[in-house]
Amino acid sequence: MAQCVQSVQEFIQDSFVPLVAALCSEEAERLTRRNNLSFAELVRPFCRLTSEVHMRDPNNQLHIIKNLKIAVNNIITHPPQPGAIRKLLHDVVSVSQPAEGLVANVITAGDYDLNISATTPWFESYRECFLQSMPASDHEFLNHYVACMLVVSSSEPDPVEQFLKLSQEQHRIQHSSEYSYPKWFIPNTLKYYVLLHDVSTGEEQRADSIYEEMKQRYGTQGCYLLKINSRVSNRGADEQIPDPWSQYLQKNTIQNQDSYEDYTVSNKSTDHLISDGIDSEIKDGLSNNFKTHPLQLDHPSGSLDSTDYMKASTSVQDSKKSNSGTPHGACLTLTDHDRIRQFIQEFTFRGLLPHIEKTIRQLNDQLISRKGLSRSLFFATKKWFSGSKVPEKSINELKNTSGLLYPPEAPELQIRKMADLCFLVQHYELAYSCYHTAKKDFLNDQAMLYAAGALEMAAVSAFLQPGAPRPYPAHYMETAIQTYRDICKNMVLAERCVLLSAEILKNQSKYSEAAALLIRLTSEDSDLRSALLLEQAAHCFINMKSPMVRKFAFHMILAGHRFSKAGQKKHALRCYCQAMQVYKGKGWSLAEDHINFTIGRQSFTLRQLDNAVSAFRHILINDSKQPPAQQGAFLREYLYVYKNATQASPDGPLPQLPLPYINSSATRVFFGHDRRPAEGEKQAATHVSLDQEYDSESSQQWKELEEQVVSVINKGTIPSNFQPTQFCLNRYSDNSKFPLAVIEEPITVEVSFRNPLKVPLLLTDLSLLWKFQPKNFSVKCDGETKEQGTCDEDMVGTEAIAEFLINSEETKVARLKLFPHQTGELHILGVVYNLGSVQGAVSLDGIDPSIGLQTGKFVSNGLSVRGRQDLEIQGPRLNNTKEEKTSIKYGPDRRLDPIITEEMPLLEVFFINFPTGLLCGEIRKAYVEFVNVSKCPLTALKVVSKHPEFFTFGGNTAVLTPLSPSASENCSAYKTVVTDPTSVRTALLSSASSADFGVGTGGSPEVIQVPLPDAVLLPGASVQLPMWLRGPDEEGVHEINFLFYYEGIKKHSKMCHRVLRHTAVICTSRSLHVRATVCRSNALGDEEGRGDTMLLFVDVENINTSETGVKEFHIAQVSSNSKHWKLQKSVNISGDKDTKLASRERAKLCFKAVRCKNSEENYTFADIVFGNEQIISSASPCADFFFQSLSSEFKRTHVQSHTHTSQRAVKQSFDETVRLVQRCSEVDLNIVVLWKAYVVEDSKQLILEGQHHVALNTVGKEAFSFPQKQELPETVLLKFFRPENTPVPARPTPEQLSNLIKTSLHYPESFSHSFHQKSLCLVPVTLLLSNCSQAVVDVMIDLRHKPTSSEALEIHGSFTWLGQTQYKLQLKGQEVYSLQLKACFVHTGVYNLGTPRVFAKLVDQVTLFETSQQNSMPALIIINNI
Repeated sequence: MAQCVQSVQEFIQDSFVPLVAALCSEEAERLTRRNNLSFAELVRPFCRLTSEVHMRDPNNQLHIIKNLKIAVNNIITHPPQPGAIRKLLHDVVSVSQPAEGLVANVITAGDYDLNISATTPWFESYRECFLQSMPASDHEFLNHYVACMLVVSSSEPDPVEQFLKLSQEQHRIQHSSEYSYPKWFIPNTLKYYVLLHDVSTGEEQRADSIYEEMKQRYGTQGCYLLKINSRVSNRGADEQIPDPWSQYLQKNTIQNQDSYEDYTVSNKSTDHLISDGIDSEIKDGLSNNFKTHPLQLDHPSGSLDSTDYMKASTSVQDSKKSNSGTPHGACLTLTDHDRIRQFIQEFTFRGLLPHIEKTIRQLNDQLISRKGLSRSLFFATKKWFSGSKVPEKSINELKNTSGLLYPPEAPELQIRKMADLCFLVQHYELAYSCYHTAKKDFLNDQAMLYAAGALEMAAVSAFLQPGAPRPYPAHYMETAIQTYRDICKNMVLAERCVLLSAEILKNQSKYSEAAALLIRLTSEDSDLRSALLLEQAAHCFINMKSPMVRKFAFHMILAGHRFSKAGQKKHALRCYCQAMQVYKGKGWSLAEDHINFTIGRQSFTLRQLDNAVSAFRHILINDSKQPPAQQGAFLREYLYVYKNATQASPDGPLPQLPLPYINSSATRVFFGHDRRPAEGEKQAATHVSLDQEYDSESSQQWKELEEQVVSVINKGTIPSNFQPTQFCLNRYSDNSKFPLAVIEEPITVEVSFRNPLKVPLLLTDLSLLWKFQPKNFSVKCDGETKEQGTCDEDMVGTEAIAEFLINSEETKVARLKLFPHQTGELHILGVVYNLGSVQGAVSLDGIDPSIGLQTGKFVSNGLSVRGRQDLEIQGPRLNNTKEEKTSIKYGPDRRLDPIITEEMPLLEVFFINFPTGLLCGEIRKAYVEFVNVSKCPLTALKVVSKHPEFFTFGGNTAVLTPLSPSASENCSAYKTVVTDPTSVRTALLSSASSADFGVGTGGSPEVIQVPLPDAVLLPGASVQLPMWLRGPDEEGVHEINFLFYYEGIKKHSKMCHRVLRHTAVICTSRSLHVRATVCRSNALGDEEGRGDTMLLFVDVENINTSETGVKEFHIAQVSSNSKHWKLQKSVNISGDKDTKLASRERAKLCFKAVRCKNSEENYTFADIVFGNEQIISSASPCADFFFQSLSSEFKRTHVQSHTHTSQRAVKQSFDETVRLVQRCSEVDLNIVVLWKAYVVEDSKQLILEGQHHVALNTVGKEAFSFPQKQELPETVLLKFFRPENTPVPARPTPEQLSNLIKTSLHYPESFSHSFHQKSLCLVPVTLLLSNCSQAVVDVMIDLRHKPTSSEALEIHGSFTWLGQTQYKLQLKGQEVYSLQLKACFVHTGVYNLGTPRVFAKLVDQVTLFETSQQNSMPALIIINNI
């Protein structure tokens, strides 16, 4: 139980006090009414004695009474009706609420920290009122009057006569059969005569004389002169006199006259129910027609519209007002207070206590005198008729004998009467003894009501005995409660029993037993009683040594429910709120929902609208496990309450709505217009849209492309204020800077809504909330107004979505637009909308309610509320500095705070006839249309791509060069010329500068200038340009990114440029595979005697698969382009003019290449044509793609070499001579194989064209048109190694040195000699030595070489060289030296002359390296005999 102000002893003593009746004359009542008090109310604050009182018990022992209190009440001639008592108790509890600002106790139990009010004053008020309002009964005498005060005013004509009348009235009330109420303790009731004298108006001498006469008539012990109303009304008005009555009257004047409108009133006497302060006009208390509880609920307690709380609260408030408005004791001075206190003391000392002491003695004497005869006779009769022993019966066996009544003079009742008197004057030991005796007698007689009363009081007396000679007999109370409740059916007495016993058990810290007792008395007959007892039981559970928190909460919920049924809304709300502390956040969602729902309803009923909204909000925002119907009901309740709350304060700010959930971090912001759809052959640039998923890799690529083009524009540096263009901001993008938006271009905000409920939500009039600050003005224009006015629309236009339906448990995005019309700073704050539910949203018969709600107008159920939700986005967590790593700090996220900049040009790009599928290397012509859709001219249009080899706009001459007639006939993408049949297989030469094709100009090859006419695109203008495409060399799907860069004519501080993105998706399929090798020719010069020659072997394979519909490939032309080499002619043996390749066929081609004149600027293009048309390889687009492949090849090899030579840069550079040696094995020759493919598609034949590039860099090393993939083994052992910085030798390799010298033997193929004439045959042989490098080379020729293998001897035979066997020479760069040798043969036969070994070294080297060429092929000579 909760803590109480009084101790248990004080509580019990004050619950059972001697009762004194007061009977006043009308004049006396009028005197007291001057103070707005009846006589009983006047003396009530002074009825507790301040000093100890002494009296003697029947054994003449002195007995001390401490802190005695008496109760003076007006006489009530009708017992109070149960309905009236219920009304009184209801009001007492209603008016007693927790004090405002009261600090609650914090109880820590396990994981719980609970704020619980330690005291329950409403329970104490209820208990006090309940015990005072108990009607007197015949089986006990505690509520019977012991004495009666007769009060007469001194101003009456004949006071003594008036005393006589009052005395007769009292006698008639007590002894006449007409009145059964009130009850009197003994027939000879003490009468005490009080003369009331009004000091301010009365004559004091007359009062004194009358008092003297009274003393003679009634004795000094039986009368008293009480002087009151000493205060004169016009004097001392400012003097503050304390008001001791208010605390007593507060409890009992709750029932104002409004509360009594239903009662019929007669004018018999000046009394009323328990002497509550009712005006003298109301007589005779209450009639019997009061049948029902005046505050009984007419509706179910859950009804939101019920106003049953209003009646109680208003009557209580009225009573409070009336009490506080009328002062009490206005005519009394402090001296009068002391006089009243003295009067009560005199009455108690001289009148009441002597009377009680005498009565106790009389009763004791009567009992002793009667006991011998009556008891012995009684028992003898019993023995005679029923045997010697009466067996004891348990309570369950006893029948309902509560109807047994004793006559008033029965000795058993005399014992009970004596016990009650002893109890009232605190003689608990004697009282216990009497109760115990009476209990036995009553049980023997099976008078269960009397027995239960004796048991109850015996237990209380035992507890109150000083020194605690015996333990508290709790089983007495148990038996009494069970008897009252089950046998006597008297719940009022059972309740009193429980209240007393629970308080005693609590005092003994037996909380568990007290809780069980309290819970046992809860029943359906009284909701108020059950609620109070359940609440006290809950406090018992929380006050235990080991607090039982969940039991506390559960019983608080039960108490709240019963309070609600009893109409005590405030107490119900308080109980639920206290229980909520336990259930909150523990995962008991259904319990939480129930509690929140009830709190919401009770708060609404009490007009605590904010609390109601908060409670309903909690039901909706938690992940509810309720069925859809229940959730729909919760939502409707919430909307109803919310609507009332907003109507209560219509001018307040827009409230925050809990539904639907908004995932703020998933908010995306898009700047710009929506993408246009494709129109026929026109395909708009893909650009960026909200429908695209974010890809961090792709985003990084776009950023790099933009940085690349900006770097080129700014001559290799990126400006410090450069901010990469971001069209779409999301949770992954860099949102640390304020994004830039352009005036008059829409800003789209995509908000992600989630409906957590199982019922659909309907949002109407959904739009964005914003705040805008014009750059040129200091005035803020706030978009938070309820209606966006014209001033707002002039600055920023807002688009609203009329209806937005979110189905059950659906996540759905809404795209909301703003149109900025001025420059400045825009802040998007959140969204504003009307939240409503859809009518009939609950599914019936298993049919999903969302079906049929997809389109069209939705039927709202009429309930919708306007509110807002803020978009609050938390930035990324910072993790750079040590401080940031050790603490939790978040950076800014500014995606919702764009800066609106000045007007900028806006480009749209359309692609016409743009293919989606190509063969690898296929050339296709398309067109690009550039449109300026803004009001500003645009310039500096460039396009940048990671794959510049994929497309070209043509060289500088491309636009000016018209297509040749034959090319236009065949719809060829190339520039072609019809060839002369005689020139077949020989090279046709042309030249071109790389500068014409944007290569080698110092710029980035990826950044391509778009050749706009006049370099400017005016507003609204459009231009179409041709674009040639080449299918990538690798098969598969390719995503190729184009970034179009452009600027405005005017330069702005915020935004310098704009970009447009396009991603082309091309699917390529296999076509040809080309591999080529270049070898040195053995001939030391060509036919014209110039330079050295090389042989070029080209291997072309058709690797196309038949699914693509390609019938065959024709190799139309092979072209070379180089600064140093050119193709001279084809040396194919085959006479085929056209080279055709069907599927999986391979063609081998051989060409002769010669050095061309050194031209550092221009590339020499040599075309060898296999068909009738020459494709001019030095013109667009052939040369474009060649130069682009060249630059990409150079880029690839440069990156590789850079990775390998990163350490080299630190060390010394290559020696120049070494570089010269290396250069001799390098070749710079590029091959372009041009082909045509014949494709059958839809029974039509198409001709496709294409080209493959092969870059030859090293002599003897095979090169490919597409880099070969190295196939890795499936499982590779994991190796751990330490990378070592191996020193790079600054010397040429042996392989490079062995290629320094090129050798050639010149001799006759056959030689005839007459061996008969001369046995030795001498043949002159010339050995030509050519230095391939630019360096000076030392050469040694060794002729002593003998073949070691017997095979060589057999095949070639043996011969010898004559003359010098070793030669040492020094050859200068590019020098050719001729050495004359002689070979000597002794037999005919075939001989290999290639035996000389040639060694070479650089001048500064020691080691000789043998040249590798002489063993490449045998030099055979035939010796014939003549």
